[in-house]
Amino acid sequence: MQNVLPKLLKWLGLAAAALVVVVIGFVAFWVYTLTRDLPSVETLQDYAPPVTTRVYAGNGTVLGEYAHERRIFVPATFIPKLVKQAFTSAEDRNFYSHPGIDPSGILRAAIKDVGLVLEGRRPQGASTITQQVARGFLLNSDLKMARKVREAILAVRIDATYPKEKVLELYLNEINLGQNSYGVGAASLNYFGKSLDELDIAEVAFLASLPKSPSHYDPRYHHEAAQDRRNWVISQMADNNYITDAQAAAAKAEPLITQTRALGSQAADVDYYVEEVRRQLIARYHAQGLYDSGLQVRASLDTRLQNYAVSALRSGLVRYDRRHGWRGTKLHVDPANWKEGLAKLAGDPNHQSGIEAWRIAAALAYDGKDIRIGFPDGSTGTLRYDGYKWARKQLPGAVWGPAPSRPQDVVQVGDAFFVEPLPPPAKPAEFGLRQVPEVNGAIVVMDPHTGRVLAMSGGFSYASSQFDRAMQAQRQPGSSFKPFVYATALDMGYTPASKVLDAPFEMDQGPGLGIWRPDNFEKGEFLGDTTLRRGIELSRNVMTVRLAHEIGMNNVVKLPLRFGVYDKLPPLLANSLGAYETTLIRMVTGYSEFANGGKKISASLIDRIQDRNGKTIWRHDERKCDGCNDADWHGQEEPLLADNREQIIDPRTAYQIVSMLQGVVQRGTAAYSVGAQIPKPLAGKTGTSQDAQSVWFIGFSPDLAAGVYVGFDNPRTLGPKEQGATVAAPIFRDFMKDALANAPATPFRVAPGIEEVTIDWKSGNPVPPGTPGAITEAFKAGTAPGEANAPAPDENLTGTAASTAPGAPPPSSVGEGTGGLY
Repeated sequence: MQNVLPKLLKWLGLAAAALVVVVIGFVAFWVYTLTRDLPSVETLQDYAPPVTTRVYAGNGTVLGEYAHERRIFVPATFIPKLVKQAFTSAEDRNFYSHPGIDPSGILRAAIKDVGLVLEGRRPQGASTITQQVARGFLLNSDLKMARKVREAILAVRIDATYPKEKVLELYLNEINLGQNSYGVGAASLNYFGKSLDELDIAEVAFLASLPKSPSHYDPRYHHEAAQDRRNWVISQMADNNYITDAQAAAAKAEPLITQTRALGSQAADVDYYVEEVRRQLIARYHAQGLYDSGLQVRASLDTRLQNYAVSALRSGLVRYDRRHGWRGTKLHVDPANWKEGLAKLAGDPNHQSGIEAWRIAAALAYDGKDIRIGFPDGSTGTLRYDGYKWARKQLPGAVWGPAPSRPQDVVQVGDAFFVEPLPPPAKPAEFGLRQVPEVNGAIVVMDPHTGRVLAMSGGFSYASSQFDRAMQAQRQPGSSFKPFVYATALDMGYTPASKVLDAPFEMDQGPGLGIWRPDNFEKGEFLGDTTLRRGIELSRNVMTVRLAHEIGMNNVVKLPLRFGVYDKLPPLLANSLGAYETTLIRMVTGYSEFANGGKKISASLIDRIQDRNGKTIWRHDERKCDGCNDADWHGQEEPLLADNREQIIDPRTAYQIVSMLQGVVQRGTAAYSVGAQIPKPLAGKTGTSQDAQSVWFIGFSPDLAAGVYVGFDNPRTLGPKEQGATVAAPIFRDFMKDALANAPATPFRVAPGIEEVTIDWKSGNPVPPGTPGAITEAFKAGTAPGEANAPAPDENLTGTAASTAPGAPPPSSVGEGTGGLY
């Protein structure tokens, strides 16, 4: 028996040893099978995550942001030390000392996880920052032992391959911190509106609290939990001696206040502009290129001019809308629970004005001619009679009734509507009635020499309508098309003093289509033989039709096609009066090409696009600058950029049109609304389409062009007394008055080969300078009256003309004249 026990023990020892060998072999084989297809950690070297595309204004203001994952990549060297200390304190206090995994942390977590499992809760694990990098970049988040082993092995490999700062860079740029914020750079902006180097201790501690559970610590919904977690991180930073106890106490006492930054437009009143930039980027780089590539887009927008343009457009639309009366309100609240009802309306996106100064209010009671009103926050104020006396009842046909005599004529108790504080000397709690205009419009501002769009708004408010009337609305330009007819005539040998008959005109449109008899805005009034200058300044319709017929519509249509105003334009005589639809951006581009001396330009909202590494991949100005990048300066002349713009019209003709359009502002249809109120050189043209369904003004100074369109989205008349001079031109005036306020009165540049002669404005005959009614006229050299190359007196067309383009739609007074209205 004594001999059996040692043998048994020996046998058991051998069996145990064999079992250990088998187990070790099995574990080794298992580990081998797990690791044989592990991804290479070398792929982390070329880390290129999805990055936010940002759009900047000319002055560097951020206009818009676009991303699937909102991320701003920040190299480790630019991440403040305090940020790194906060995240390592919260997530991996031994980060700088362990080899990728933390055995002591694993032991602590294992003990804690036993309790969590017994409670039926999910175990939390003890992943280091390096392990989180391995999981996030190379693996997945499955709760399986195999994944944890693979993760640990990769973490050790990563730690052996890369310095700690590189690992931290990967982690701090990749991690999801909630509210679509990926990485600390984006989170800093999205939560606090600050860059990383501007954050204080409490703010970096809050960001470091988020990796554990961004949704659970979202301060919008779990403010107390978020603040407790932040304070815990602050305590960890103090325990690690990164901050003092006094600093920790001060940081904990700081209130947790965050913000939410939506994607898309990031500046006020630039939504239409930024959305058009987004559409162009999508067309050029597709969705992935826009939302993941981290493009840096420099837009041509000038924020100062944008503010002026938006203000002028809104003021003009409100001015027209108020002129046509009060349409009443369709919003109502229960007078007994008005505060709750208003709060609900204020939160409804379908009931937003889009104007920051406008507030929604409800009528609570009458006080003589005034109305006591309430607001969603429970405060009250007074709607003064002076603030609503404009609210005459709107009647059919774009006309209106008498001014209201009592508040009951305008609103009833319980009605909800928009109000705006009255300007001084009104008291702070006194308001005026406002309504979102039914009419809409657009404004485009352009550098006429380059085509850079400096400002643009496609409507009254992007919140109320996303349809871009500057870029997308196809509308009849009316009389604003006439300069292209007159420019064609000038190119064909006419002069501004050439005469065309302004008298009744008839044209047979073809079998069964009847006779077309265009008329002037002043029905039945004609001027007889009239110079081209006077005809365009007074916007004579019949004279323009006769001129177009005389020179041939086949010739007329060539010019607007060259100018890019149309892609196609049928040679119908009615189109000489702007009956064919186009867009505002195209019309402003066309007028800019007159202003710049007849050079071809392309409208552009974008100056330059750079990739995520700063390399320019597209720019609007395609000119090459030889010598601009010379390494040394040794007294050489500055490089000169060649003008590669195509000359699309005789520069002398372009200047003659500029001069004639200057006359529109000085003596013609825009004299009262524009010329009399801005004492600086300006040129432009009014436009009114059939039945005043669309009204225009396109104009320019020597270095700034702007165009305005106004009309209903579902076309209908703006009213029997409305035209470009009464609606669109005042918007142009308001914009130019602000835009040119501090600019010198720069004259228009006279083209070489132009001879200026004093003539009588009405007759076109030469007169001595100083003669009453005398003007300075621009002639091409040798073509002034009495000179050798002057054209013979025109043989005017009379009576009935044969149609060269049958089937032309009758425009029925498509243009406008003076008529005492400007």
